[in-house]
Amino acid sequence: MKKNPWAIVLIAVCMAACCRTKEEKNPLIGTWELQSGTLIKGTDTIVTDYTQNLRFIKIINKTHFAFLKHDLNQGKDSTAAFTAGGGTYELIGDQYTEHLEFLNYREWEGNDFEFVMKVTGDTLIQEGIEKIESLGVEQYNIERYIRTTK
Repeated sequence: MKKNPWAIVLIAVCMAACCRTKEEKNPLIGTWELQSGTLIKGTDTIVTDYTQNLRFIKIINKTHFAFLKHDLNQGKDSTAAFTAGGGTYELIGDQYTEHLEFLNYREWEGNDFEFVMKVTGDTLIQEGIEKIESLGVEQYNIERYIRTTK
């Protein structure tokens, strides 16, 4: 039986397209800028507007995430802030689990946090419970990001 070289090329192109499509299915990959955050602790709710005096970005690739936050006044007044962290993550459907490996608040390291992720257009909503029993932390976190790069 004679093999058609074009059929082999077509099969190779289709396989490459399938692999590429599979890779592109993760809608989280890219750089995201936090717009607002809501923390609910018991009966207290704190809403933070991250478009005023702060900048917070989250970078997600195929296996890892990282985030950086700082004030916009270069740490020269009472708004001084800097936070950096990251680690690996798992995504199954809309269930996103962060395995926090690095953070400048070291006592948070080594914990896992489960969130539900929803991407609509260029908006990402991340929400879930952050709980660390040893620190007495238990809060519901809702974050709204916009995509800055893919």
